[in-house]
Formats: sequence, C-alpha cells, structure tokens
Amino acid sequence: MVRAVTCSFSMRRAQPGIAASNGRPFAGVRSVAVACVLAAFGVLLAPVHKAFAQAQTGLEQIVKPPQIGSAEPMLLQADEMVYDNDSSRITAKGNVEIYYGSYTLLADQVIYNRGSNTLAAMGNVRMKDPDGAVITANQLTLTDDFRDGFVDALKLVTKDDTRIVAQSASREAGNVTVFRKGWFTPCKLCEEDPSKPPTWRIRAGKITHKRDQATLTYKDAVFDFFGVPVLWMPYFQTADPTVKRKSGFLMPNYTHSNELGSTVQTPYYFALSDHYDFTFAPMWTEKAGTLLLGDWRQRTASGAYRVELSGVFDNPNDPLSPADGDEFRGSIKTKGKFALDPYYSWGWDILAETDETFRRFYNLDSRLKTDRVSQVYLEGLHDRNYISARFYNTESLLAPDEEFSEATVYPIIDYDYIVGKPVLGGELSFNSNAMAFSSEDGTDSNRAIIQANWRRQMVDRIGQVFTPFGRLRGDVYDVDEPEVLELSGTEDLVTADPEDGAILRGTAVGGLEYRYPFITTTGAVTHTVEPIGQIIARPSSSGDQQKIPNEDALSLVFDDTLLFDIDKFSGYDRIETGTRANVGFRYTAQLTTGAYARLVAGQSYQVAGGNEFDTPFYQTSGLATDTSDYVSGLYLQATSNISFSAQSRFDQDTLDIVRTDLGSRVNYGPLQAAVNYAEVPGDLPTAAPGGIVTDNDREEILAGGALNITNQWALLANLRYDIQSEQTISDGLGLRWQDDCFKLDVTYQRSFIEDQDIEPDERFLVSFTLKHLGSYSVATSVDDVYGGDGND
Repeated sequence: MVRAVTCSFSMRRAQPGIAASNGRPFAGVRSVAVACVLAAFGVLLAPVHKAFAQAQTGLEQIVKPPQIGSAEPMLLQADEMVYDNDSSRITAKGNVEIYYGSYTLLADQVIYNRGSNTLAAMGNVRMKDPDGAVITANQLTLTDDFRDGFVDALKLVTKDDTRIVAQSASREAGNVTVFRKGWFTPCKLCEEDPSKPPTWRIRAGKITHKRDQATLTYKDAVFDFFGVPVLWMPYFQTADPTVKRKSGFLMPNYTHSNELGSTVQTPYYFALSDHYDFTFAPMWTEKAGTLLLGDWRQRTASGAYRVELSGVFDNPNDPLSPADGDEFRGSIKTKGKFALDPYYSWGWDILAETDETFRRFYNLDSRLKTDRVSQVYLEGLHDRNYISARFYNTESLLAPDEEFSEATVYPIIDYDYIVGKPVLGGELSFNSNAMAFSSEDGTDSNRAIIQANWRRQMVDRIGQVFTPFGRLRGDVYDVDEPEVLELSGTEDLVTADPEDGAILRGTAVGGLEYRYPFITTTGAVTHTVEPIGQIIARPSSSGDQQKIPNEDALSLVFDDTLLFDIDKFSGYDRIETGTRANVGFRYTAQLTTGAYARLVAGQSYQVAGGNEFDTPFYQTSGLATDTSDYVSGLYLQATSNISFSAQSRFDQDTLDIVRTDLGSRVNYGPLQAAVNYAEVPGDLPTAAPGGIVTDNDREEILAGGALNITNQWALLANLRYDIQSEQTISDGLGLRWQDDCFKLDVTYQRSFIEDQDIEPDERFLVSFTLKHLGSYSVATSVDDVYGGDGND
C-alpha cells in the first residue's frame, strides 16, 4: 500500500532518542524515519475515526465527517516514541495525544502494526469527533481498511448525553455494530454519584445497530426504572434515536370510561417519504365500536397540508347515539396553507362530520366546543396593501340549535390600502368589504362597502395633542328574508313583512380627539396622567338600518378598550348615528425595573341624534342610554412573570358593578398559575352542566397551575366553575414527575358537560413519556375504583 504523505511539525534542539513531545529532535536518518512515522499516524488516524464514527452515526447524531486534506498539519505528543522494524510496529507510549484536523485521540498507548494492518489504542482510550461525541473504551482495534473493528469496555456519549455502555463492541460488514452485554439510556447520570443507575435504561445481552436500516435491536432485553427491572422482553426493536421519521408502531394507549368502556389504540406510522407520511390509529372501544383514524401529512415546496379521517359503525345498543344502529359516524378534518409568492398565500381549514356530537363523544374535540366553522381563504400583504377573500360555512353543534346558526359566506372580501404620501398633513386610508351571505333560515344578505379614513396628529408647544379625523362610508345591501310567522299579543298568528330588495346606507363622520399628558418623576417611578376627550359628529339617523340583517355585529362588550373607538359596533352591519362624546383618562406608573401599572377609566355620552344602541338587543350593553355606564381597566405588570388585569363596568346611577373580567398570571419560582374570571353573556350559548343554558348571564372562573415541589415533582390542578349556578363544569388534580428523559403524569379529571349523547364522566389518567421511545397513557374511570354510576 502506497500513501502520499505531507507532514509539518516543528522541534526544538534536544538530546537524541527522546520523544518529540519533549521537544527533542531525532538525529540523522532516524529523524527522517520518525518524521515519516508521525505523518503516517496522521494519515491513519483520520480514517480510523471516520470508520468508527460511521459505525455509530445513528447514536452519535453526526453526519459524514469532513474530509481532511493530506496537507493538514498533525500534532502528536507522548512520553515515549518506539519503533520496531523487526516486528513492523510503531508505538507511542504514555499520555498519548494526537490532534489531526478536528479530531482528538487520547490513550495510554497507540500501536500501529504494519504486518497485520491494524491500529490499536489501549488504556483510557478517548476519542472526540468534530460534533462533540466522545467514545471511551479500554481498547480500540481497527483493520487497515477500516470496515471492521473491535472495542473493549466501550462507553459512548453523544452531545445530548445519550449513551451506550458495553463490555465489548464490534463492527461487522461495514455498517452493523454489535454491542455485547451492554445498556442504552438517553438519561443524564447523577453528578454526585455517576455509578448510580439512570432514571431508565434498556439492558440487553446483545444490541445491534444497523446503520443502513437506522434501527436498534435488543435481544434478551430488560427495562430498568431507577435500577429496578420492571419488564423483560426476548426481542425489542426501536428506531435509531437520531431518526426523526421511521415506519413502525407508536406507543399504544389504553383508557376506560363510562361512555366508551375499555379502549385500546395502537397507532402505526408510515414514513412514506421525506415530505409526506401517514398514521393509522384504530381505536377499539368496548361500548362504541372500533373507531378508525387516519392522519395524512404532506409538505410541498410552497406549503403543507393535512387530512385527518375518522369513522365508526355505531353501536346499535346505544340508545343515546344520534345515529340509528349500525349507521356510519365519521368526520373529515383538513387544513392547508400554500404560498403563491412572498406576499400572497391561500389555504383552507375544513371540518365535516356526520352528526353534532361525533368528535366530542370520541374525545377528538373539546366537549365545550359549540360550533363548527370551515373556511377557504386567500390573503396577501404587500407594501401598503392588504387583501383577504374567505369562504365560510358555520354550523351549530348544540341541541336544539337555531336555523340562523347554520350559514354560508361565499365569500367575504376585505381590501385595505394606505396612501403612501400625506394628504392635508395626515394619513389617508381606504377600507372596502364585500360579502355574500346565506343562512338556513332563508335569509340572503349581500353587501358592498367602501370607506375612506383620514386622521392627523398635531402637538403644540406645551405638549397638547390634537387629532382631527374624518370618515366617509357608503353601503349597498341586497336583502332577501323569508316570511316570518309571529304571535301577537292576543296569541293570533300574524305575518311579518319580509325585508327584501336593495338598501342604501351612507354616513359621514368628523371628529376631534384631545390628549394632554402630564409627566413627572418621583424616585424610580415615572408618572404619566393623560386626560382624553373625544367628540364625534355623525348624521342623526342612517335610515332604518334595522332592515339590514345583523350578522356580524352581535358581539358587543363595552369596556375600556372600546371607549375611544370611533364606532363601537364589532362589524359592518350596524353603524353608530348622532353625535357622541367620549371622556376619560389614562394613568401610567412606569418603574425603571420595567414594572408598570396602568389605569384607564371613562364614560361615553350620546349628545345628539339617534342612539343605535337603544334597541332590544343592545339594552344591556351599557350604551343604550344617553349617558353610558362607567368603564375602567387596571393593568399591573410587576415583573415579566407576574401580571394582573381587571376590566369593569359600573352602573351609571348606582355605581354597582355590572360586569367584571379579571385575569392574572404568575410564573415565579416554583409556581406557574393562571386565574381568569369572566361573565359569559346568556345570548352566547355554550355547553354547560345539565344541558345547554342560553337564558341567563353566567359568571365563570377558569384556573390552572403547577407547583414544583422539587426539581422533579410537581402538583397540577385545573378548574372551570360556574358561579351563577354554583356548579363545577370541569376540574382536575394531578401529580407529575419529570426529568431530562422521563415524564409521568397521574391525574384525576372530572367533566360535567351534558349534551345529547355526551354525559358527565370521571377518570383517573396515567401517562408517561420516554425520551426517544414515545409516550403511553392509561385512563380509568373512577367508577372502576370507587364503584357507583359516576354521578354520586
């Protein structure tokens, strides 16, 4: 074998015969020979490590090592250098350090046998590659062609602390590494006592890593948890830990509940390509048939999409099922988004199912979900232009539902444009909207709207801020409503005239906003007090806009965030009329640490003209009278991890609290928690205990949190409570153990939701996750533990 060798090294004058690491050159011919030996070591060691690294690619999480040029300098340090021409051996002894490119080899002794074409490193062998993976062994031997080799007392540690320890390891056929009497773990070892067993590991008589198949196969395997054997398997196979996608079974799931009985789910993952895959996850249930689940995912050059399929032939013995016996129940859920260019994209989010409770009954969706919304959209944002076109379909999941809750929008188009240059010293912008709407109750409403906006901010010499603004808007509606039968006061049937034909509406808005911030500093706190006044003039009437179906302005929560809006309606179908004044103030205390407190408060006045909030639907909005209720908002940010907010509305006459929304978040030390309080309007139906409640406003508390007891142990809790009816909607309590490679959750969860075939349920859930192996969950109804019907 002939090798072209180029080596570079420098030496200082020293006594003959002493190692180069001591800085002493060899004399005469011997110095030339030893120089060539050193160069030969450099050429040998690069492919030696490359060969061994290739055998461990899947475990060390490395790619093909970079090639090192023949001119790369090499440094060898050792206490002693010996070469034996008779036995064709070259030996480096004592604290051997070899640096070549980005590789490092440390050992007590390194021997190259030219006769057998083998390289052997012995005693405290450590090898580090450019990616940081470290191989530790007592002895490392490789053949000259570097396809096969043998390692004695191996210890391999990757950058993420995944490790294999074995009595011996050999490389066979170039891409198969066999570890004998070894164990595998991704867990970090205890720093105080490295001999202590890791959280979990797999011990096996034989571990085979097939690089070309990216698999790890264990024979005579034992799972250890905290050093205790818990499971023995004669044969066990997993994907290489560095493999992100590989076909095979995923962790199975087992649950038990009153509604479904015992269930077992065994997913199988198909890694069909590097850009698409499929998961088939059938779920056998004791009481509700076998649910078939499929999940297709694909990524393309311009985007990605996903299709989730689910279906079951319903249990004919279930009297609560919305489907008649042996009928098919199922759903299709798909979502995708694709870029047309850097500025524009299109996509969809579609859900279709055979009945209203299928996905909630099988826990595919939250049981609190009340509607089904599907859309196809096109949107773009470029420079000062924004456009959006969306096709919607909405359906109610509640029983009984109203026909108006099922509607189709095809489409709704928004286009916004901001003029690049100032106009009269201010900003000019345009908004336009077009919509074609149809509901199941027979109402068809089509509209086209265009609006021009102008505003300019001016600050005088003493800091007063004046902002004049204006708005022009024109609407065209085409309405077709069905004939409606109503009950008169004498209980006789009367016919209400449908509102059909074109409706024209327009408005002009002019106004002025005034602010005068006062700023002062006391110590480390900067105080800002800013009185705000706003006057808005509009025509006193917009005609009879009650003829226009109200489809997008139903949601109105009057609080501090709406106080200074020019139009407080949430959508286009309703507009304000008359002259309105909004008055209030904003106070901010800003600390140098970044903490702050902000208070906003004020009131709105209908000065002249008609008040469009003085209608039956908006009577409780707080804006129905000429003088509105008072609104306030308090926002506190103590640190980046602690915050609190309170938004309130007070009766204008009695100052009684009419509505309050509270929110808090804490992430401090061992505690992470969030608590929210809100009033849910009665005209917005939601699933609730005892069926669907839509008549009265409800007050709810939603809370959740975790308390870290130690570095591994944590308490978990969640609660959703209806204060008005003094009823828990759902709650749960749990215990978690988690470290770098294992997580265990034990949770007690209750749900009191009732809707059609969905009934209250109580369950114990146990789930755990093993790093590189997946997750497993077990859920059991409390009835199995305590007995009873679950409603005691």
